[in-house]
Amino acid sequence: MKTQDFNFSLPPGLIAQFPITKRAGSRMLFLDGKKGTLQDAMFVDLPKYMQSGDVIIFNDTRVIKARLFGEKESGGKLEVMVERILDEHCVLAMIRASHPPKDGSTFKLSEVIPVTVLGRENDFYILRFDHKNTVIELLDHYGNLPLPPYIPREVTQEDEVRYQTIYAKEKGAVAAPTAGVHFDEAMLLKLREMGIIIAYVTLHVGAGTFQPVKVDNINDHKMHREIYYVPEKTVEDIRLAKSLGGRVLAVGTTSLRALEAAAKAGNGKLIPGYGDTDIFITPGYRLNVVDRLLTNFHFPCSTLMMLVSAFGGSENICQAYQHAIDKSYRFLSYGDAMLIEKQI
Repeated sequence: MKTQDFNFSLPPGLIAQFPITKRAGSRMLFLDGKKGTLQDAMFVDLPKYMQSGDVIIFNDTRVIKARLFGEKESGGKLEVMVERILDEHCVLAMIRASHPPKDGSTFKLSEVIPVTVLGRENDFYILRFDHKNTVIELLDHYGNLPLPPYIPREVTQEDEVRYQTIYAKEKGAVAAPTAGVHFDEAMLLKLREMGIIIAYVTLHVGAGTFQPVKVDNINDHKMHREIYYVPEKTVEDIRLAKSLGGRVLAVGTTSLRALEAAAKAGNGKLIPGYGDTDIFITPGYRLNVVDRLLTNFHFPCSTLMMLVSAFGGSENICQAYQHAIDKSYRFLSYGDAMLIEKQI
């Protein structure tokens, strides 16, 4: 398939720049992939689409303050965007500077963190923070929340809270699993009272999620790698639910990727454990675990657009996105939600 097969015209005014007042106040479009039908709803209506015995899977990753600013020995300014924490003192990161730093060179971040460039991995740099404190401690103190590139504004105190799910726990993501930001405590309580099983996976979302597809043929695209963890309890919850006729709802493409990556590692059978995945889900990919997907609306020609097309059917997704544009749904991280029933 061609990248342009996933193109559409997205009006810039539909890209949400701020969160709405209440987490659960978003709109929600329901696509029945089997029937090809659409239904306009509100996110608070989600329980109406669930039934006792269903499993809902959340990604409990927590966004770190991954953006840092610094200065080279020459005086030149630079920006570091941490992609992944490698250990207590080393990271994989992107660097924005007028001249890329060389291996072995040093610079300072936030005027107090000495950094040494150890090497490169494609577009990323391996950096060592030469400081007594750990990377996480330094990021917590000196870092900035990394809002997506399509929200080109200063970070606010509201962002510090709202660009994070209420169940965020495991530090490591540089972008929020934004389908989960719609959930508040009242919604979680309602789902539990209905007999919905709530389980968690961890996938540390990387900055690669924002990288455009630069090739014409999608088979030539190389996906970024992300770390995931699927607990034994989550696997057991899913097995039990499916044996009793329950459905698995993945909250966000990251939860789906973690589950399907774990199933791929088990040759089609969901297995627990840690992994490092570059799974690329496009139309024709056989999905083994997830029956339903709650997600936000994505960019044209993105890998996420390809994933939802694989899940809900390309023609169905095309129809749904045009409907969303016509009805002025809000797109991307702070936008509205879409509930998709798997096509096959």
